[in-house]
Amino acid sequence: MKREPATLSEAIRYFSDPDTALNTMVELRWPNGVHCPRCGSVNVGFIKTRRMWECKEKHEKRQFSAKVGTVFEDSALGLDKWFTAIWMIANCKNGVSSYELARAIGVTQKSAWFMLHRIRLAMKAGSFDRMDGTLEVDETYVGGVKKNMHKHKQKGVGVGGAGKAIVAGVLKRGDAKSASRVRAMLIPDTTLRTMDNIVRENVKAGSAVMTDAHGGYRYLSLHYQHEFVNHTTEYVRGHVHTNGIENFWSLLKRALKGTYVSVDPAHLLAYCDEQAFRFNERKLTDGERFRSVTGSVVGKRLTYKDLVGYDEKALPA
Repeated sequence: MKREPATLSEAIRYFSDPDTALNTMVELRWPNGVHCPRCGSVNVGFIKTRRMWECKEKHEKRQFSAKVGTVFEDSALGLDKWFTAIWMIANCKNGVSSYELARAIGVTQKSAWFMLHRIRLAMKAGSFDRMDGTLEVDETYVGGVKKNMHKHKQKGVGVGGAGKAIVAGVLKRGDAKSASRVRAMLIPDTTLRTMDNIVRENVKAGSAVMTDAHGGYRYLSLHYQHEFVNHTTEYVRGHVHTNGIENFWSLLKRALKGTYVSVDPAHLLAYCDEQAFRFNERKLTDGERFRSVTGSVVGKRLTYKDLVGYDEKALPA
C-alpha cells in the first residue's frame, strides 16, 4: 500500500496514478461502500473501461462517476488536477492565485479561477451552531471604495465609514484542548441592529463577549458577559482584548492584497470562507487539510452561470 503524501510534490506524484486518485475519491466519498447518488442503492456495478458505476435499479441516469453530485461535476479535468488544486489552496497560507494555479497544473486562467471558487464552496463551514465560551467580535473594512466601483459591482457592498465592503467576525478563543476558531460574514452596515443581530445569531446567551468600544455593541451586556477595550487608550486589559480576531483580519487582508489583489465584492464571502478554513484547521497537517476539503465536496454544486451571475433574460435581444 502506498504511503499517503505529506508534501505537494509527493501529492502530485501520488495522484498522477488514475487508480490511486479514484480510490482516494471513493474512500472519502463512500467510506461505507459505493452507492447510487440518485436512488441510494448499493446494488451497483463498476464499468472498468469507463471508470464509472451503473446502478442495477431501474431509473434514469443509472450510470454515474465519482464526480456526480460534487463540486467536480461536469468538469472534464481529471481528479489529479483537482486534487493538486485542493492541496495548494488548502495549504498555502496566503492563498493561491488563479494565474499561479493555471501555470502549475496546465489549464487556462479562467478554468483555474472557476476551480478555485468551486473548492472554496467545499471549504465553506457546514455548521452554524451558536458558539459559547469566551468570544471576540469585531468588524473590518475590505476592498476598494464603493463610489469608485462600476454600478453593477456596487450591489451588496456595505456603506460604512470607509465606503468599503464590511466583514464581521466572531472568534471563539481556544483552550488547552482546542485551538481558536473563527466565523466571518459580510454585513451591510455597522449599525446597532446589525451588530446586535450578528452576535445573537452566532453566540449563545450568557457567553463572555469581548469587543472594542464600537457603539453597535453597547447593549450586549443585556444578554452576555460583555467587556470591551477602548482602542484610543488601550488594546489589552487582562483577558479583555480583540487580538485574536484582529490577527485573523491581518491574515485575510494579506491574502486579499498580496495574492488576490483585486476581489469582486460579489465573491468576497468566498475568500473569507477560504481564509477561515485555513485558520480553523491550522493545527492539521497538509494531508489532513486536503482530506478535510476533499471529504466536503459532496452535495455542493456551483455552475459557471451561477458564479458570474449570468442571466440570459438580462441580455439585449
